[in-house]
Amino acid sequence: MQRFSAIIAFLMTRLGVNIDHVATIRQARGGVEPEPVAAAILAETAWADGIVCHLREDRRHIQDRDLELLRKIITTHLNLEMAAVNEMVKIASKIHPNLVTLVPERREELTTEGGLEVVKQKSRLKKVIKTLHENDIEVSIFIDPDTEQIEAAGEIGADIIEIHTGMYANSLTRNKMENERKKIINATLFAKKIGLKVSAGHGLNYKNVQGIASIKEIEELNIGHSIISRAVFVGMEKAVAEMKRLINEA
Repeated sequence: MQRFSAIIAFLMTRLGVNIDHVATIRQARGGVEPEPVAAAILAETAWADGIVCHLREDRRHIQDRDLELLRKIITTHLNLEMAAVNEMVKIASKIHPNLVTLVPERREELTTEGGLEVVKQKSRLKKVIKTLHENDIEVSIFIDPDTEQIEAAGEIGADIIEIHTGMYANSLTRNKMENERKKIINATLFAKKIGLKVSAGHGLNYKNVQGIASIKEIEELNIGHSIISRAVFVGMEKAVAEMKRLINEA
């Protein structure tokens, strides 16, 4: 029975909980509350499979001390989202998260607006990935469901792609949503065919998550804003548990 349970757990889509917006609330007042590390512990208590945080160059939410504490305290895996710049590569090489996800970053954006442009930056990104691999850090690339970009990610040595689900999540009609879901399915199958692991995220919430969670080739969903928003009303543990249940049911 124990072995059977372990197999079922392995087959289920994992949930990575992004805690950035707990830090956003804290930084709004410039104080010490709420504590994003405490949110990460509560998420793990509710059986989150990993913790995600984005250390931005402008430090608008997650701070360096948050990252350092998360590395010491969490017991699942730590996924550090970051821009592919020298400062962040040095920080990652020092902190040693389990996974680095390379994302595009603009100072003006409220949140990440799309996937990373890989094709035009292959040479530079390949060097970044090589350095991270030399420090025993797996590398994911946050990417649009575009086969040309996915193929380039494979060519430069990425281990994983995280498919940007924003267009799906923001669809205003059922037909549009289904069309975007088909793009994600096709991108996922292509990535698996060329040997890449696949995760997905951005804009997923309690109403739309099952459409993506039901794609069995996607191994992990990374979700933040909707969970933190729900936690305001029901608490962090319940918010995470509710999302886990929806994913498992799919």
